[in-house]
Amino acid sequence: MSFWENKKILVTGGAGFLGSFVLEKLKKRGAKNIFVPRSKDYNLVDMEAVCRLYRDFRADIVIHLAAAVGGIGINRDNPGKFFYDNLMMGVQLMEIARRQGVEKFVAIGTVCAYPKFAPVPFKEDDLWNGYPEETNAPYGLAKKMLLVQAQAYREQYGINAIYLLPVNLYGPGDNFDLQTSHVIPALIRKCVEASERGADHIVVWGTGKPTREFFYVEDAAEGILLATEKYNKPAPVNLGAGFEISIKEVTGLIAKLTGFKGEIIRDTSKPDGQPRRMLDVSTAWKEFGFKARTSFEAGLKKTIDWYKQYRLEADKTIVSG
Repeated sequence: MSFWENKKILVTGGAGFLGSFVLEKLKKRGAKNIFVPRSKDYNLVDMEAVCRLYRDFRADIVIHLAAAVGGIGINRDNPGKFFYDNLMMGVQLMEIARRQGVEKFVAIGTVCAYPKFAPVPFKEDDLWNGYPEETNAPYGLAKKMLLVQAQAYREQYGINAIYLLPVNLYGPGDNFDLQTSHVIPALIRKCVEASERGADHIVVWGTGKPTREFFYVEDAAEGILLATEKYNKPAPVNLGAGFEISIKEVTGLIAKLTGFKGEIIRDTSKPDGQPRRMLDVSTAWKEFGFKARTSFEAGLKKTIDWYKQYRLEADKTIVSG
């Protein structure tokens, strides 16, 4: 509580999926002076807008969550945009932060920064031992440049910039648009809608063989804030749940939890993405006492329940409107 008292906190992406949980936890910790820039007011890709943001709000702490992000499909279709937007947002935000003497800058990276064939579980020391998986490499590399910047700026300018590497997030409030979403919300939507229609099958991308680690969004928010409070070193830190599950198993579990009993057809012409993903999360526990608390099945149930309720409320709004 005392850490956040009287601090002015800038949270980019605070209106987004992860950001909403970070804001909720900040308020519970007693933070009162929080500013969330909206894209309609501050285009963080534009340097003039970034400078204006820092003039309008003299932050003590910056938590940079904003990102251009999505699943394999949208990454594959927008490699240039994802590279440029993510790079420019982070580089400019950290540059002006150091000019203004911000106390601490928390940069959020991505598991997509890891090499395609990194040994499992991914250790922070493996980050530079190969090229990322091709479908999201531009995004992953743009975010990885924030680690380079954070370490270089710490060395030359003394800014307390830290870099965190969260694995694949999921949870209530996720993006369920089938054109841009990640795998879990896409599968939930397909299964729920197929069950409602009485459809006898759904079509899903890839072979189902790749493995992933999934990280409940509320746990991710807690990890970020613990690191902000307690971690002050240049080395990157993984944030995750520390387990591995195949996409095939995830699909079966979501089908069971949503009540979908039809056939699951795999479109193997679609890319699988990285073969395996799982983080070594021991550093986060050692450095700032973070451990994920939400089991995967419990997190999925909460996400499915939220999606069903969200759709119900959205339909009511459309009818009443």
